[in-house]
Amino acid sequence: MLEQFHPTEAIELSAFAEANGFSGVMAADHFQPWVPAQGQSAFVWNVLAALGERTRGDIGPGVTAPTFRWHPAMVAQASATLAAMYPGRHWLGLGSGEALNEHVVAGYWPEAPERINRMFEAIEIIKKLFTGSLAGKDVKHSGPFYKLESTRLWTMPEVAPEILVATAGPVTAKRAGRMADGLITVGAPLEKIAGLFGKFDDGAREAGKDPSTMPRVLQLHLSWAETDEVALANAMTEWPNGGMKFPKADIRSPFDFEQMAKLVRPEDFAGRMIISADPDRHRAEIQKYVDLGFDRIYLHNVGRNQREWIETFGRDVLPALVR
Repeated sequence: MLEQFHPTEAIELSAFAEANGFSGVMAADHFQPWVPAQGQSAFVWNVLAALGERTRGDIGPGVTAPTFRWHPAMVAQASATLAAMYPGRHWLGLGSGEALNEHVVAGYWPEAPERINRMFEAIEIIKKLFTGSLAGKDVKHSGPFYKLESTRLWTMPEVAPEILVATAGPVTAKRAGRMADGLITVGAPLEKIAGLFGKFDDGAREAGKDPSTMPRVLQLHLSWAETDEVALANAMTEWPNGGMKFPKADIRSPFDFEQMAKLVRPEDFAGRMIISADPDRHRAEIQKYVDLGFDRIYLHNVGRNQREWIETFGRDVLPALVR
């Protein structure tokens, strides 16, 4: 969580996690933290490059928006460069964006349907650049939201990075199945995620792809500490946005989130994330998602007690999970 830790510390913690049995890193692309108390917001591509040197597992932005702060061509170049440096390790996670990060360039902030349409046009451009560049050809694009004059990516890996789309809605999931290589979502009731999988699979089959070969990735927020009381305090202090039961994509300022956080109560986290000192409760929750069919699960412990959490889960949780 680059909103919460200095980049140097985040890199150290990632290496420590790998030494304790974790196998990959998803890093947030934020221009601002959710709330001021989190205190950081490093540039994700710099951090991912450093993580590539310090670790050996998967590395991906989880997720970046190729639509407002970035022209899609710049995201394609950043991703291709990282994949060229660390072959077979980098995947490109894309989303439709949040005002907290994207409004800073002072452009118009549209409603959700336009943001989603922008994202899928951006994916079209990125795929064109990946495909054309691997073939040694220039490409161009002219669409409702973006233009690209004839060009190519001059630094490319031998195999283009997988494009994974973040979604929690069925319509977007189906479009992701058609256009992307995989799906990213967050912890939710199992029946809702099963519905997303179904729509994603439908879209993939419409495009002539085999959905069983396409990665399904989960980001799971949790709060573990040595006591239940500390675990709850960590959630309330460090991750109050996890208890906000409303869409947050239109909120522009960490200071606005800070005011909203004052309304969050402990019971607001119920059903949204596990808050417990018992590693076995966390293991059981993670196992549900493994059983549902996720290929990779990225765990975010919301507190600052990262080393204790990494050691505990590396010893008591990860080895007990059954695929």
